[in-house]
Amino acid sequence: MKKPAKNDKNDAHPHGQVRRSQLLNIYGPGALIDLPKHSALVGGLDDWRGTGTLIDEPRLLQKIRRFLPEIRELREPPIDSDPRCPNTGVTVWQFPEWFVTQDFVRGRARRLVHRRLLNRGKLEDEDDKRTKHPVVPVRFVRACPKGHIGDIDWYAFVHDDPKSPCRRTLWLEEQGSSGDLASLWVRCDCGNRRSVAAASKREFKALGYCNGSRPWLGRAAEKEDCDELNRLLIRSASHAYFAQLLSVISLPLEQDDPVMDAIAAVWNSLQKVDSTEKLDILRELLPDVETALQGLDSTAVLTAIHARRNAGKASSGPSSLTVKDAELEVLTASQDPIGRDHPDSVFYARAFTPALPVGTSRSTGAHAIERILLIHRLREVVAQVGFTRFEAVAPKTDGELADLDIGVERAALGLEAHWLPSVDNRGEGIFIGFQRDAIQHWLRQPAVIQRHEQLRQGFHAWLTEHPKSQREFPGADYLLLHTLSHLLLTVMALDCGYPASSIRERIYASDLGYGILLYTASPDAEGTLGGLVKAGERIHDHLQAALEWGRLCSNDPVCAQHRPDDPHERRFLHGAACHGCLLIAETSCEQGNDFLDRTLVVPTVDSAAAAFFPDPPCPTPGPG
Repeated sequence: MKKPAKNDKNDAHPHGQVRRSQLLNIYGPGALIDLPKHSALVGGLDDWRGTGTLIDEPRLLQKIRRFLPEIRELREPPIDSDPRCPNTGVTVWQFPEWFVTQDFVRGRARRLVHRRLLNRGKLEDEDDKRTKHPVVPVRFVRACPKGHIGDIDWYAFVHDDPKSPCRRTLWLEEQGSSGDLASLWVRCDCGNRRSVAAASKREFKALGYCNGSRPWLGRAAEKEDCDELNRLLIRSASHAYFAQLLSVISLPLEQDDPVMDAIAAVWNSLQKVDSTEKLDILRELLPDVETALQGLDSTAVLTAIHARRNAGKASSGPSSLTVKDAELEVLTASQDPIGRDHPDSVFYARAFTPALPVGTSRSTGAHAIERILLIHRLREVVAQVGFTRFEAVAPKTDGELADLDIGVERAALGLEAHWLPSVDNRGEGIFIGFQRDAIQHWLRQPAVIQRHEQLRQGFHAWLTEHPKSQREFPGADYLLLHTLSHLLLTVMALDCGYPASSIRERIYASDLGYGILLYTASPDAEGTLGGLVKAGERIHDHLQAALEWGRLCSNDPVCAQHRPDDPHERRFLHGAACHGCLLIAETSCEQGNDFLDRTLVVPTVDSAAAAFFPDPPCPTPGPG
């Protein structure tokens, strides 16, 4: 990663490093980042020097082009700069441009200065020019729900007047030891002073209206029209940056076509071939291409190349299947195995039929499981399509890209970029398919209908705070599987060798069927460790342990008795769910820990009638 010099963004001196996968999550374009000696804003895609390997995933590209038709490619982020690749890396822009001194103190106040007053990153003493005071970036900036960001005009703030001519010395004064915003004051030598807490209250309009600045896109980026009020943003706050991601599980489409199978192995060499003449030349020059295509007719190979290339150039119209429905069709397919057991395979799974323990009862869940699939090889491709500030946007429950309808807007990653940063993850997983009839029968129970309505009321309470939202309530069937997934993930993490934060979920609840996919995938290793597959061989033991885990929470009865529409707790998208029982790392949950309720899964201390997995019946005492 590179930081531009004050007047030259082409400064090639590296100032820090991050993992390439982090550029898709927390350090993407527009993100605030603390480097060892600088605070910066990660630059847009137009200022990323070089790009990584092209990632081939036509289904994901097709979904993205419905929203961003100008996107033509998915690529890995650029590699770190080194002597062999001197022109690669990620440009970042110095931000913010206001600083506070570390040792220039007057009472309990520190000098607040702009970058223009600094000399080589330090503030010169006015009385002794040889004395220089170290400075650190100020913690506070301004931002708006459209993703725009900029420095606070501290002179306008402290004087409560954007046209104030006063330019006397400013100080950031601390009163008390709590660190609360109310104890921080900005003071001017003219006598004006104002609490930083005023900037956090929108009704005061203390930071004025946004000017549409997009500094991460470089100095050439024009300001957008914006009528939003500026909001106070702490640089290190968790809501300063939310990457909006879209992911798919690669499907083993090539298994039915030997030609597609062959070109998949050498696709990076063939993707730009547009004639049999060029193909024949490549076959002569590249031994790996000739080996992969040995015995295949060039015309048939060229047709397959066109078909694979055009799969990602579909029109912006809706596809026939959603992201998850396409995956569910493969996961529930009748063939066994699915895919190929080969190092280059994107998917390989085998059906598994475990031996049920003696005396297995309905409460263990064995009656509802229809299919268990041990997935030995799995490929997940993730792309970043934008980012938001203040509010995160989870994908829809069907896996499609969500519309931004919660009061924030998706900010652009670049001005003229025709590609998106993506990552190719390889891993393993386990799929648990459930009987559709069993879940549909459960949905018709009066207690379930009643609980469904209570959860829906909580969702409507959430809608009152997001009046523009078109988000839909996913239904009790989705909440059932989502909650069970969290319980299983927590229990299986204790046995499979992976930390819970590295296991992710995909919930399938549609007309095509029901299922849970738990998987782990990493961009820096091919193949798998096999721990999750091995744990899947004891799925019924894990399921029974998960149900036991869910019956009682350390926060009961408060957790179990929570009402979704309670205006005081303000957890409108939760039923019986809290950090003591269900909430997991948000990187693992596909809905950001929303839509969870233990009451639908197992009996709780507050209710038992709506549980899909009831308590086992008490044994009948024998004679005598």
